[in-house]
Amino acid sequence: MSENSEPTQDTATEAFVAHRNLLFTVAYEMLGSAADAEDVLQETWMRWSGVDLDTVRDQRAYLVRITTRQALSRLRTLARRKESYVGSWLPAPLLTAPDVAEDVELADSVSMAMLLVLETLAPTERAVFVLREVFDLDYDEIAGAVDKTPAAVRQIAHRARAHVASRRPRGAVSAIETRHALDAFQRAANTGDLQSLLDILAPDVVFLGDGGGVKQAVLKPVVGADKVGRLLATGLGRVTDAQLGLAQVNGFPALVFRFDGEVDTVLAVRIDDGLVTGLYAVRNPEKLSHMDQETTLSR
Repeated sequence: MSENSEPTQDTATEAFVAHRNLLFTVAYEMLGSAADAEDVLQETWMRWSGVDLDTVRDQRAYLVRITTRQALSRLRTLARRKESYVGSWLPAPLLTAPDVAEDVELADSVSMAMLLVLETLAPTERAVFVLREVFDLDYDEIAGAVDKTPAAVRQIAHRARAHVASRRPRGAVSAIETRHALDAFQRAANTGDLQSLLDILAPDVVFLGDGGGVKQAVLKPVVGADKVGRLLATGLGRVTDAQLGLAQVNGFPALVFRFDGEVDTVLAVRIDDGLVTGLYAVRNPEKLSHMDQETTLSR
């Protein structure tokens, strides 16, 4: 072992720790899975620890490139897993620190609604969109991360931007609007009065449930205010023993159902033009592991 090996390793560790929250955010936005994002970080560290740092001009860019490549590989594996997934697949919710909500663009990019929009992109399109639109990397940096030419990356970015723009929530959604919708849920659950809740459901509202085949959940999307209203009436009637509370999830308020102190369901909403157009209930226990403590995201 050379005399310089330990200082070099210390430098590598310091750089990785300094950028860890950023790298996790990149991986999570590409994958929608906190567990897979953590695995990607492990793989990134293994590769980073073997790099000759004397050859690295920009440590942040280099780490993002490693993370992106590992996430792209993992994304293709995830796609195969989703093909056999029981019911709807929803992103794993994160209990996020309050400062995430203060960065409007970051909060929007990790919202459940946006992550579901990103699910409709091809893997490379998703990587390019995230790196360009969320993290503001230049085209040359992105090209190195996705093994494309800068010209090709520009075209992919344009295509992905148009795709997302046609599907993302219409207009900026405030935390206050989200909180108002979730307050209506709490009132309905506590009093049995559903009318205030039904009043804020859009005619084409969609309810998605993710139990992963482990917990009971609707297996197919439920569409339409009438059908969703009936589903909610039935579901809320069964949660009399649950402790309901609001929490900051993926940058926005969400409703958390607990039984005996354990998180059972996280309910997030999508709002367009003041009405609830999407309801996302995550019940798969494997996806609720990051609801125990705050996750720090950064860009």
